[in-house]
Amino acid sequence: MVLLQPRLNLKVSQRQILTPGLVQMVSVLALNKLELKDMINTEMVENPVLEELEDSVPLVDDVSRREEERDRVASATTAEEAPVPSEEKKDPFEEIDFGSFFQEYLDPGYRSSREMEEIERPSFENFLSKPGNLTDHLMWQLGSLPTSPAVRQAAEIIIGNLNEEGYLIASDEELLGVAPPAPPEAEAAVGEKVVQEAAALGLGAPIAEEDLDAADENVADEEGIKSVEPEIESGTNGTSGVEWVVDDPPGSPQETISLAPAVAPAIESAPKASATPAAPKFDPIFNAVELQEALELIRQMDPPGVACRDLRECLLCQLRFHQEQLEDSKHVNGSADATAQLLQDAAAIVDQHLRAVQNKQYKEISKAIGRPIEIVQQALEYIRTLDPRPGLRYNSVPPRLIEPDVAFVKHGDEWLVLMNEDDLPQLRLNPAYKRLMVRDGNDKDTRNYVKERYKSAIQLIKNIEQRKQTITKVCYSVVARQQDFLEHGIDQLKPMMIKEVAEEIGVHPSTVSRAVSNKYAHTPQGVFELRYFFSESVQGPEGGGTSLLILKRRVKKLIEEEDSSRPLTDEQITRILQSQGIQVTRRTVAKYREDMKIPSTHQRRVKK
Repeated sequence: MVLLQPRLNLKVSQRQILTPGLVQMVSVLALNKLELKDMINTEMVENPVLEELEDSVPLVDDVSRREEERDRVASATTAEEAPVPSEEKKDPFEEIDFGSFFQEYLDPGYRSSREMEEIERPSFENFLSKPGNLTDHLMWQLGSLPTSPAVRQAAEIIIGNLNEEGYLIASDEELLGVAPPAPPEAEAAVGEKVVQEAAALGLGAPIAEEDLDAADENVADEEGIKSVEPEIESGTNGTSGVEWVVDDPPGSPQETISLAPAVAPAIESAPKASATPAAPKFDPIFNAVELQEALELIRQMDPPGVACRDLRECLLCQLRFHQEQLEDSKHVNGSADATAQLLQDAAAIVDQHLRAVQNKQYKEISKAIGRPIEIVQQALEYIRTLDPRPGLRYNSVPPRLIEPDVAFVKHGDEWLVLMNEDDLPQLRLNPAYKRLMVRDGNDKDTRNYVKERYKSAIQLIKNIEQRKQTITKVCYSVVARQQDFLEHGIDQLKPMMIKEVAEEIGVHPSTVSRAVSNKYAHTPQGVFELRYFFSESVQGPEGGGTSLLILKRRVKKLIEEEDSSRPLTDEQITRILQSQGIQVTRRTVAKYREDMKIPSTHQRRVKK
């Protein structure tokens, strides 16, 4: 029988652990210019050794050196020259301005506009603590309406459950506190459904050219890189290379996680997380009747169509609002009667035949409502003027600021890659702190602190320079492969893989992926994201490769030029592309048509 007893075992093994410097280098490489600028400013605040180098502002050392030189020259000059007798002091009584004093003392209380002092102050109308949104707009309207406390509480609960588009995403049971709240995915599902229905009705914006490559955003996944992990080449920052690659999806039995010795004990000793505390129970003071009263009250507010649960209710609320405005107007004539009939037809179509509108079954709609097809077309044109997402009128999304990180410029017959370093702080080390490390008067803790800060500052400067060199190498490789695109336009874009560029410059594909992540290039054809140049290839004409982006553009162009009464099927589009030398299948055409959010053949057909 073997007895259990403690034993001591020695084991020698080699491990590759990411040091803080290597982790910083990986994170710095993935930053764009704006993010890098914020990161440098943060480091300068935290690390006193770092300071910004500016040509217009003299350095602290230069200023102190000049002051010492000036003081030394002044002291020498003073010793040589004879003392100068002091000037006669002026009487301070003569410096008083008695005219202005008596004018203010004998002020009768009235002054002309010329005599009044003009002080330039900013107008209070220009002060705004924060931009308003839909919630603020609705709460402002609710505050001006006389309601009971129960209805007011119900209205506030409804306003708080509106999404950015202005739709009510919570059910009556959830608002009453009977059912648990829906998961956050429900809000995204409602928004996606509204966008798809609005696009089918022609209410959505047209597909932009930049959206053609929506399915190619994750280029690393298409190349077989299932996870982009840190990879540092040997010799960088004086540390051996480290490479993490996980080939199995998370949660698979083969997946293993290796922890550093310093981290593992901390995780093992951490207490188990307690169960998620139950959410406090909501006890409303309103009932179902008061909830419906509050819902109808909000739907009468501005903007029309707010607090609806689907697109049909939203459009109907807007049409009813237009009908009420027309009834309130006192100009009753033939034109008003025609407008009223048009609104009535549009409401009947939205209420009962919205699915038929999406399928473009205009003849069936004409027979169902008993109106000529020309009147149906006019009603549909009026429906397309409605707003499918009224909440965005007040929930304005701030525009995303894009500043190119690099520029592709042609100099003679050669293309150059220029890094955009405007407004980017140039770092230097403060030599005053270096003298603190060798000064005898400082204690050991002070010298250790300054030494640690010095190492951190040097590491940051090296990582920023390493980022610049890596991005420059990647961009020169991109320029060498995409010269036809830079000179002739997007139709000459060639397929290019991240793996090919990585092998050319001698780095890991994950390094290239970080170098092009969230960075933009200014080219003669416009500003493009660096990932835009990477795409897979299909079998093109004459055995050459054709970019998937070009394939999408051709599919979109064929659909735009088709006869609306007899639209092209996916099989017909496939045969046309194959006749042009592009070997694709019908499933590939259908996949990219759906990626571009182009309806099917049945939905595109217009019956005349």
